[in-house]
Amino acid sequence: MHRLLAAALTALAAAALALGAALAVVAALDAAPRQPNVPLVTFGRTGA
Repeated sequence: MHRLLAAALTALAAAALALGAALAVVAALDAAPRQPNVPLVTFGRTGA
């Protein structure tokens, strides 16, 4: 029974850690400023 409890607590801790990491990644991406969508190179059209 002790091993089952230890395994359950380990799985719970791992799930909590994964959820925290996922939320941290989402928060970091949301905090990053948006980059302008400006092309570096433009080609003019010649002719029709």
